[in-house]
Amino acid sequence: MARIGFVGLGNMGAPMARNLIKAGHEVAGFDLAPGAIEGVPGARRAATAAEAATGAEIVITMLPASQHVRDAWLGVGGMMAAAAPDALLIDCSTIDVTSAREVAAASSGRDFLDAPVSGGVMGAEAGTLTFMVGGSDAAFARARPVLEAMGRTIVHCGGPGAGQAAKLCNNMMLAATMAVTCEAFVLAEKLGLSHQALFDVTSKSSAQSWALTTYCPVPGPVPGSPANRDYKPGFSAALMAKDLGLAQQSAKDAGVATPFGAHALDLYRRFVEGGGAARDFSGVIEMIREGKA
Repeated sequence: MARIGFVGLGNMGAPMARNLIKAGHEVAGFDLAPGAIEGVPGARRAATAAEAATGAEIVITMLPASQHVRDAWLGVGGMMAAAAPDALLIDCSTIDVTSAREVAAASSGRDFLDAPVSGGVMGAEAGTLTFMVGGSDAAFARARPVLEAMGRTIVHCGGPGAGQAAKLCNNMMLAATMAVTCEAFVLAEKLGLSHQALFDVTSKSSAQSWALTTYCPVPGPVPGSPANRDYKPGFSAALMAKDLGLAQQSAKDAGVATPFGAHALDLYRRFVEGGGAARDFSGVIEMIREGKA
């Protein structure tokens, strides 16, 4: 079993670290929030990000945004300097492709992977995440066993930055699908069709999607969806808006028009600005229901 340094023990990082411990790995954890380590019983508390990386065979980060990742690895966090020359470095945050490639290029010959995830807090807790991985074949082969302790589907998408590219495309698709799913349920309400009836039809026909069958935006049909917990995330609307912004920046850089992705970004930004930042992204149905979309 490996010695793992894990930096970023928030809603996603903590359950991921717990699953590593459950699999028998030794974890040293750090988070800027001092109490976060309490959410990972069995982990050793590191005083700094650099201390978590020191002596670790594998170092993993799960951080909110691109700047946090650059700071942790290349800046005041000092993780790149602290990591052993033969350590495997993995960033599971969702950040822009350029930053992912910059950090990989600064890894001084170490194996470095960008490995963002899909599946939300429920997937992190259950160990069923999907990992989208960018980096060399050799680094991917080294990482696969430890990623399998946290996820069910592990996909090697290509070289550095490819994991982030896959994640941004995935979340743009998810956001647009969730938005139109919410619109359909609101329309059904106005037409006198019950939530369950619409779900029973669409979940078994051509409108079937993950947004519908796993994350249904109304209470009832899918008991485990955030809609049954007053839209407690889950995956927050603030994070979805962030990811959609990254996707639109990537689309601009690539010269690709993505009008549905752009509309989804506008929708989620307005939901966040209207007080929905900490709610699950499926809670956007409330804004649609109120006619504010």
